[in-house]
Amino acid sequence: MQAAQERLADMRVVLVCALLSLLSLSHACPKECNCNSNTKVVDCRGRGLYDIPRRLHPDTQELYLQDNRIRGLGSMAFREIPLVRVLDLSNNSITSVSPTALLGLRTLQRLSLASNSLRELDKRLLGPIRSLSHLDLSHNSLWGLPGAIGDSLRNLSHLGLAHNRLTRLDRSLLEALTHLDSLTLRSNPWRCDCQLIGLKLWLETYLFKGGVVDEVLCSQPEEMKDKDLQKVPYQLFHSCMATSYHYLFANIHHLENERLLRGHTHGNHAHPSSHAIHVPMAMGEGFGGGGGGGGGLPECEPKQRHRPVNLRHAIATVIITGVVCGIVFLMMLAAAVYGCAYAAIMAKYQRELKKNEELAAAQGADHAKADEKESLENAIA
Repeated sequence: MQAAQERLADMRVVLVCALLSLLSLSHACPKECNCNSNTKVVDCRGRGLYDIPRRLHPDTQELYLQDNRIRGLGSMAFREIPLVRVLDLSNNSITSVSPTALLGLRTLQRLSLASNSLRELDKRLLGPIRSLSHLDLSHNSLWGLPGAIGDSLRNLSHLGLAHNRLTRLDRSLLEALTHLDSLTLRSNPWRCDCQLIGLKLWLETYLFKGGVVDEVLCSQPEEMKDKDLQKVPYQLFHSCMATSYHYLFANIHHLENERLLRGHTHGNHAHPSSHAIHVPMAMGEGFGGGGGGGGGLPECEPKQRHRPVNLRHAIATVIITGVVCGIVFLMMLAAAVYGCAYAAIMAKYQRELKKNEELAAAQGADHAKADEKESLENAIA
């Protein structure tokens, strides 16, 4: 009996070893890659791959797939490596990414999709990932980013958006990135109009807090071309009325942020001058001040006043300016009505005058004919 139990135990050990051997073989290193079992790094760079390699070890923590020919990422493309922390897919030919391509990668920290052909990203792509700290989307063809994607990027410290086709960027997305340390935005065709004022105000607060950003060079409109948005004075936004909704709400939000910052730094008198925030007045300085480069003030804009120090003053300034603009509009409307009425009366007077002149001329001609006839009759007699 004892011998039978020992043989059974030996068979169990052999069976377990066989299973472990099969398991290790099923997750062997793909032949296209180099694997390091100690560092748990899989290097598949420059191997001409058209798809994600299979049979990756589930303990893989770093996967490098740059410089290949991968064209798309399907659903749960990395389900075999749920513990991966670094994923580099740069310099491929990726044009499409499934919204569930990264599903299951809850520990992902660094993701690079740079130098591909992406035109858009689905807002669900990064939904399950909360640990992402580095995201590089530079050198693509992105027209924009969905604002809802910001909820998945709250722990992001670096965001690369250089060399894309961005013309504007949603401020709500940027404000969700509370841990952002560096941001690259260069080489995008930024349209520096009223809708970009939110980005300008956000950049000022971001730089004041110590953030790092490269440059935002305007491409449109023509008068703004090649100007750095950070250095463009507010007066140059002359095409925007001070009552623009984009400007008003962006400025009010900015003023509230400044008030919170002042409360946080109360008593600290050593603000660096290089990071000082230029806060335009809600209506007075905004778009088109009298000094240099912006043309005259809009017709319904009041003179400059002291800068509002909190949200209540900003709202009051907006309301007062709205009332003034309304009064000016009514006066202009009354002047237009009066001008039209005066023009109509003068036109009628001119028509009657011309008619009277023609009638008088006709009567004069009749009298002349009668006199000529009478003189002729007298001569005959």
